[in-house]
Amino acid sequence: MIVGVLALQGAFAAHQDRLTALGVDAPAVRTADQLARVDALVMPGGESTTMSHLLRTNDLFGPLGSAIGDGLPVFGTCAGMIICATEVLDGRPDQRSFGAIDVGVRRNGYGRQLKSFESDLDVSGFDDPFRAVFIRAPIVERVGDEVEILACHDGVPVLLRQRSCTVASFHPELTPDGRLHAMFVESIESPS
Repeated sequence: MIVGVLALQGAFAAHQDRLTALGVDAPAVRTADQLARVDALVMPGGESTTMSHLLRTNDLFGPLGSAIGDGLPVFGTCAGMIICATEVLDGRPDQRSFGAIDVGVRRNGYGRQLKSFESDLDVSGFDDPFRAVFIRAPIVERVGDEVEILACHDGVPVLLRQRSCTVASFHPELTPDGRLHAMFVESIESPS
């Protein structure tokens, strides 16, 4: 199995490290040709408007949108969540997203850089809490009927899944805990 990591901007190397530690081939994806060779894709945190712009200028937005539409499994974290969302409530007019998961999100909903925090989350299917790192994190303000909520922080969904798309408001790659990446890989191997 090959799980690519979108490597246009953001914390992509840490995701590659997590996946490699699980024994998964995790190449950087920067072109449509590289995208065509992966079985799944991680879309990292970073800056969502910049990521949206880079996807267009690198001629990757169309091919990635088509791949997602065809069922490519994706795991979007922080800015990756925003790019996957159906609705970006405070995005710039030129910002685009893939509509891969039926959620409405607000960029930097938990506050700016100085409001960054960590929190233990009870994740569906995990015996022990997962330590989550929130940095300029998006906040989910609307969840569609077909979306499965896997974890909440203070009653607000922060880890969600719909079909082949999983998203997190936080940065799971910034902890030594590889369980969320493992959960994503397992969902590819045995889709529900």
